[in-house]
Amino acid sequence: MSDTLIGVVLGGKYRITERLGRGGMAEVYLANQENLDRNVAIKLMHAFLVTEQDFLQRFKREARAMAAMNHPNIVSVYDFDVYGENTYYLVMEYISGGTLKDRLASLAAAGERLPLPEAVRLTLQVAEALDYAHGRSMVHRDVKPANIMLNERGNAILTDFGIVKLVGGQSMAYTATGALIGTPAYMSPEQAMGAPGDARSDIYSLGVLLYQMVTGHLPFDADTPLAIVLKHVNDPVPPPVRYNPDVPAAIQHILLKALAKSPDDRYETAGELALALRQADLSQKAPAEPAAPVPTTAPAVHTEVLPPPPRPFTPTPAPPTPAPVPAET
Repeated sequence: MSDTLIGVVLGGKYRITERLGRGGMAEVYLANQENLDRNVAIKLMHAFLVTEQDFLQRFKREARAMAAMNHPNIVSVYDFDVYGENTYYLVMEYISGGTLKDRLASLAAAGERLPLPEAVRLTLQVAEALDYAHGRSMVHRDVKPANIMLNERGNAILTDFGIVKLVGGQSMAYTATGALIGTPAYMSPEQAMGAPGDARSDIYSLGVLLYQMVTGHLPFDADTPLAIVLKHVNDPVPPPVRYNPDVPAAIQHILLKALAKSPDDRYETAGELALALRQADLSQKAPAEPAAPVPTTAPAVHTEVLPPPPRPFTPTPAPPTPAPVPAET
């Protein structure tokens, strides 16, 4: 798909006016809904991802489930349809404030972090949205800054519920073509290992997001997607105070619990995480990360007796030349 769609009218009423962005699963366009004269966002899914024969049925089911949700921190879905033979699209509420990803990138470029109270507020809003959705058997599976819009009031609006499940079928880690589904930097260990994931997987991803907002760093980063997901599976979480010594102790505790390797060790529900955030004391700093232990004894040194160095060469003096014997007369 390209900008040749500009000016096209989808479904007889959605006139596309601008392309807003492109991701691994879809392109997003701004459109005008002509019968109501309002702006909407249209997400057109990439045709190459539509591989299963039952995709249309799953698309309808997931679109209806998304449209049935009504929460102030979840984007509203208005409509769905198909363009051409296999380009399925969703019509959604248009949020004009940009994404949290854009906001964090702007702060990082200036060498700044999101203020702690704002980071907690946004995380709380997303946690409440997830708790609402999980109660309706909707798991997001791709919580990340690019899927969180900020409205004109600066509130978080979670988008793309059901999209990963829709594209990936029952396996959330990979599509039928082998493409990685989800975002490695925010992917839970169980998703990285190919499991579908559940509500606690969303809690892990939200923990990664909160970690990033309060420290300015991702907990795990590497040069390749595979290396990143392996770190999620195997490596301990770096203490947040390593990157931000002002992280409150309560927030550090919340982060380490949300980012537990085993889903059983995390918050059981997003509602529990939201409650912990509401009750968090932000005034007490976490203790500094312990320094690396200093050895108390000198390391063993291997000694070896070396042979004495060779003596310098001194030439032996030649014997004296005998005096000549006088001839007899």
